[in-house]
Amino acid sequence: MKQMIIHGGKPLQGDVWIGGAKNSTVALIPASILSRTSVTLEGVPRIADVDNLMDLLSEMDVVCSFEKTTLQINPENIKMSPLPSGKIKSLRASYYFMGALLGRFGKAVVGFPGGDDIGPRPIDQHIKGFEALGACVTNENDQITITAPDEGLQGATIHLEMPSVGATMNIIMASVTANGQTVIDNAAKEPEIIDLATFLNNMGAVIRGAGTDSIRIEGVEKLEARAPHTIIPDRIEAGTYISLAGCIGNGICIHNIIEEHLDSYLAKVEEMGLVIDADEDSLYVYPAGDLKMTQIKTGAYPGFATDLQQPVTPLLLSAKSGEGVIIDRIYPKRIGHIEQLRKMGADIKVEDNIILVHPTEKLHGATVAAGEIRAGACLMIAGLMAKGDTIINNAGNILRGYDRVQEKLRLLGADVTIKDVPDK
Repeated sequence: MKQMIIHGGKPLQGDVWIGGAKNSTVALIPASILSRTSVTLEGVPRIADVDNLMDLLSEMDVVCSFEKTTLQINPENIKMSPLPSGKIKSLRASYYFMGALLGRFGKAVVGFPGGDDIGPRPIDQHIKGFEALGACVTNENDQITITAPDEGLQGATIHLEMPSVGATMNIIMASVTANGQTVIDNAAKEPEIIDLATFLNNMGAVIRGAGTDSIRIEGVEKLEARAPHTIIPDRIEAGTYISLAGCIGNGICIHNIIEEHLDSYLAKVEEMGLVIDADEDSLYVYPAGDLKMTQIKTGAYPGFATDLQQPVTPLLLSAKSGEGVIIDRIYPKRIGHIEQLRKMGADIKVEDNIILVHPTEKLHGATVAAGEIRAGACLMIAGLMAKGDTIINNAGNILRGYDRVQEKLRLLGADVTIKDVPDK
């Protein structure tokens, strides 16, 4: 087990550079097997999910090399291989191999995905999309088998019951080589979907409307990578460091940001009184003054991202008066971090899945556990704020989603160590 040890209470300052978007990367890596030629991805974050995806690729004889922030993937000798292994259970994004394998081979055998425990996240819309394209989907022995008909997948109009990012991406990957036109109505609009569409279009796919609620895909015979693809900056990592800068920063400049991807988040933290200067692709966050409480409701993009609900929580605890309210309309059960914060002295509670936050003058160090990626980020910020030592168990969850986090925090002046300890 990974353990993060933080000696907190020290103001942080300096510069931090945001890595490539985790939520793009975990889709782009499976999508790379749709290419008949070698793929180069640039701006790839150093996170555990990338290592796990590379391991899955190796099981299919796909050759990978990862140096600094450049990942090269050569699928030219790929073999169709079932993926029921333990690695599938380590991250939810493994489900993108369903659409990628179906698009490449007309068949996918994939174990049920794992990942964060944040409440129900069914894949029924993914399956509905595959079936609309003509695939047969069966579930047996904790794995899903998806098979295209002999004549291949056929384009179809698919209406999503909710704008699911995962289902939108999976259907895009399955349909880029289908026969005819596929239309995804009520599609998710996140920037990561535009990133995936750009990547595939540059390989010869014909995808229009990414970033809107109606995406049209004209099937093509094959895809071939022609040039490196640079992954967009991670808006969730950026939002996490903005919250950190507001809680414990003495002036922090956050680089490699696409500001418009953070519009809803920035509107809320500036409503609280955080002072931020924008300059091209960077944001400078001033030391926080007296912050005000606010109400946050998460929603589909361009709304307030559910992945930022937890990292922003310590900022609300820093407010001087009032009551803050957080309502997560995407994953209302995403509340596992609350009890952990209470161990550190936070005045915070949950009523009917609504998080109620009250000003907390001082947090103190404690031993807590990161139940998932964003909960871990929340506890990390709280530990940096707290007086004394904080020990975060299951810190491997933080490493799944945050690029070189120990190195970046130390450059800001934090006293942070990550070590391996025996599982309890």
